[in-house]
Amino acid sequence: MTDLDARGLRDAYDSQIRPELPDPMPAGVTVDRDGPLFRVLGLDQRGFITYRTLDGLVGAELDALIVRQVEFFRARGEAVEWKLAGHDEPADLADRLRAAGFVPEDLETVVVGPVAPLAAAVPVLPEGVRLREVTGRTDLERIAAMEEEVWHDDRSHLVHALAREIEADPQSITIVVAEAGETVVSAGWIRYQAGTGFASLWGGSTLPQWRKKGIYRALVAYRARLAQQRGKTLVQVDCSPDSRPILERLGLVAVTTTTPYVYTP
Repeated sequence: MTDLDARGLRDAYDSQIRPELPDPMPAGVTVDRDGPLFRVLGLDQRGFITYRTLDGLVGAELDALIVRQVEFFRARGEAVEWKLAGHDEPADLADRLRAAGFVPEDLETVVVGPVAPLAAAVPVLPEGVRLREVTGRTDLERIAAMEEEVWHDDRSHLVHALAREIEADPQSITIVVAEAGETVVSAGWIRYQAGTGFASLWGGSTLPQWRKKGIYRALVAYRARLAQQRGKTLVQVDCSPDSRPILERLGLVAVTTTTPYVYTP
């Protein structure tokens, strides 16, 4: 694709995906506003700040907005993630977040592309591996256990967050596991963005011994077919350096980056 295509895809991402708000809203989740910001509370193990643009705020006004978020979450005794896109303005926003006590986590690349080529792909799974859609809590716990083995940290919050999404609207999300016998070797989920042409892919962690066998590509293709069945035409992924080359070979285009900036009281 051309640079113009990438800019068009980024514009679609900005106008249709952002701000990234849960829809439908799971039980116990609330959203409030502070100027251009949306604060999402009760969704995960920490708060979440999202927005489409900062409406041209700069300098002291922007610093005051950031400080209000620090004070708000400090009073709650709760960590919060400010999701910063690489093309957000002003250009010194990251510096201002760091100055206020936010700490950057791992940078990811946002890739966007058409659903149809992904859905048409037919990757071959390793012998003995199957894909299965799941909704039950036992399977969600198996996914969390697999992710803990991959990432060596607590992923129990996934169980509660995904279960609440399913409860709020089982048609808004599909969770897929790749299994070898009784072992979950990889898992991913797809969210169908209401009122847009987009679906978004999440997860995709794979046990080390099962990588480079086509499982991740198979999970992508399977979920793309689900998106196509629901009339979605574009897919978006916040991807790691490991998955970015795979997704670009499948036709997705890098449109920006995203970095979680986290404040912890």
